[in-house]
Amino acid sequence: MSGTGAARAQDCGDLLADNGEFVREILDRVGDKWSLLVIGNLRDGPRRYSELMQIVPGISQRMLTVTLRLLGEDGLLRREAYAEVPPRVEYSLTPLGESLLETASALVRWAGDHQVEIRAHRENTGG
Repeated sequence: MSGTGAARAQDCGDLLADNGEFVREILDRVGDKWSLLVIGNLRDGPRRYSELMQIVPGISQRMLTVTLRLLGEDGLLRREAYAEVPPRVEYSLTPLGESLLETASALVRWAGDHQVEIRAHRENTGG
């Protein structure tokens, strides 16, 4: 492993010293079926709930509501309600959410770059 790779592995090892409980919790949260799709659809700026319902394929109202609430609790997005008639609410990424988007984009690129190889391994192992 390269020097940089070894340093990164050590950093990850340090984060997992408590059996990785917090890391697992966060990865479970953002690795669910909807969170990254919602985050990705907020990358270009604020969106209203109705817009997100239209552009996140297959998500139900309940799951969008739950996903937005959980992402807000983790500080990844901001909910802004405007005192207008009719009321208007917009969702946008926080700086923390934007930093996750950068990291998630790298993971998506990695998966895309290696999908043929991964699929071949799955077929060879019966997975």
